Amino acid sequence: MSCEHSGTLLHAYVDGELDAVRAAEFEQHIEGCRECTAALGAAESLRSSLQRAQLYETAPAELRRRVHAEAKIPARAPHVSPVPLWRWLAVAAAAVVVTTVAWLAFPRFRDTDSSQVSPVTSVELIDAHIRSLQPGHLMDVTSTDQHTVKPWFDGKLDFIPPVHDFMDEGFPLLGGRLDVLGERNVAAVVYGRRKHLINVFVWPTKEPDTTTVHGPGSREGYQWVHWRHQGMEYCAVSDVNGQDLHELAQLIIQQEDLAHSKQASP
Repeated sequence: MSCEHSGTLLHAYVDGELDAVRAAEFEQHIEGCRECTAALGAAESLRSSLQRAQLYETAPAELRRRVHAEAKIPARAPHVSPVPLWRWLAVAAAAVVVTTVAWLAFPRFRDTDSSQVSPVTSVELIDAHIRSLQPGHLMDVTSTDQHTVKPWFDGKLDFIPPVHDFMDEGFPLLGGRLDVLGERNVAAVVYGRRKHLINVFVWPTKEPDTTTVHGPGSREGYQWVHWRHQGMEYCAVSDVNGQDLHELAQLIIQQEDLAHSKQASP
């Protein structure tokens, strides 16, 4: 029986069109699905083969001249000799090959519903993380004190992100900054893990909480996890292992639950 994920969902994953949550769910699915694992391997092999094949041909000078001439002269001009049909077919075939290679070789990211906030892709997350590592980009406010970092966001965003220090658990708070993901402003809370840096991107959401922390997903040597909790959406990105990211996510969830329970108590 054919797996329902081996068609459209698999190709969307290969093209990088899935948002962070669905990509993580698909990666978990293929761990136990031989059919999708085989199909994924075949798709990636085909893409690699097309990239290596270099299926293109330089257009002859005469053809270039005639195409430019045809574009400038009206179609009914009696003195212009039409380009032979076989040459147009050759050009069309070459265009199809080039388009196919580009479609397979380069990930495409687009919104699935323009009425909602753009879904955040793993590429956007990793790009934002890498961009933050450039000198002078990591933090707008540098402090290990959560009572300094959290108030700094007040007035700069339409929400205040949860900020906690987990020094005792091995995730010291380092600071925070403003960033952009999916065409909206988000908060980035920066934590350390041994000699590594972790960006936790946060923004408000109306979607229900996730029952688990999704991920880790992996791309270009970076790991990411995603979850929603107490009206906030989180994506943590780093080059640390996935277990460390899961541990940090659980610490944030537990601390937020504790904070909400204290607010609810009389």
